[in-house]
Amino acid sequence: MSEPLETVIQALRLQGGVCAEMGSPFSGLLASAVATDIAAGGAFASLAEPWADKGVREQFADATPLRFLGGLHYLVLSGEAPELAAEYPPTKTEADPQRLARCVAAAARTHQDWFAEFLTSPPQTNEVNRSVCLAPGFLTVARRAGLPLRCLEIGASAGLNLNWDRYRYDLGERGAWGDAASPVVLGAEWDGADPPFDVQATVLERRGCDQNPIGLADPAQALRLKAYVWPDQTERLARLDGAIALARLYPPDVQAADAAAWTKEHAKSADGAASVLYHSVVWSYLGAQVQADVTAAIIGAGESATMAAPFAWLRMEPNPADLAAPMELKLTFWPGGDETLLAHVHPHGAKVSWMGG
Repeated sequence: MSEPLETVIQALRLQGGVCAEMGSPFSGLLASAVATDIAAGGAFASLAEPWADKGVREQFADATPLRFLGGLHYLVLSGEAPELAAEYPPTKTEADPQRLARCVAAAARTHQDWFAEFLTSPPQTNEVNRSVCLAPGFLTVARRAGLPLRCLEIGASAGLNLNWDRYRYDLGERGAWGDAASPVVLGAEWDGADPPFDVQATVLERRGCDQNPIGLADPAQALRLKAYVWPDQTERLARLDGAIALARLYPPDVQAADAAAWTKEHAKSADGAASVLYHSVVWSYLGAQVQADVTAAIIGAGESATMAAPFAWLRMEPNPADLAAPMELKLTFWPGGDETLLAHVHPHGAKVSWMGG
């Protein structure tokens, strides 16, 4: 093993710990198995070479560990690695770490050329349960503006969270909102103030952009999206299946576009509607210049807003001062440009501490 691959190994072991802490011990075992194979000079060592000169922080910025985990899951879901699939949930309910590690290493040897191609693309995730905090954010805007909504999402991936108002939100004693017949039912451990489920909202327009949108009509693209969900988190997988089925009935409008150029074109106020530019776990992937350009376009839209045509910026992103802390849901509303921290949020929406606004 070449010495620079130590940072890949460190990132995998750290990612494994994160997965275990976030309720996916199986993904923790997978990350450990890949790290062990790299350390032993196995097939994953050569596959990891493109990231050899990156530090641990850069590995996470490039989602190196999640690329490996996603590739393994894709092989299982596609039926191309039956021996490995036999070690995955739900087929196997209790993992045998040593046998799993052998099957992981064998899959890399057998499918090395395929892996090399798969790993060139960054992970695409579209965590539907993030709408459990985004929806109250939209409802906050709807209550404040008293107008229907225009929903504009950057980094939309497959656009599943553009369909946020077609889902059912069930927080038990905290209330419910949305279509009771929806195939997608979202929930969370909810702390703090009650969500604004007494507000009705109408979506006039919904559209988004992504550098590489996922076309859910293509089974291979849908399978790749599913591959990035951790295999032992069956509720997340079921939610994704339901959201994909709903998106095929109501296809989201997601354009292949640069976030800055798209925001400059579409982030504008409109008479008779509250326009909301939003994103979730996207900001750190944009780069400093794109962040600056997107921010400038948003502020420009906000400065031209009126109460008859308000503009809002809703975002669920990590706290830049503490990446290990819960994510933050923030809302900036124009006219006025006041910023509110609405909630602290688990990365997958599993827990929300709601402060409201």
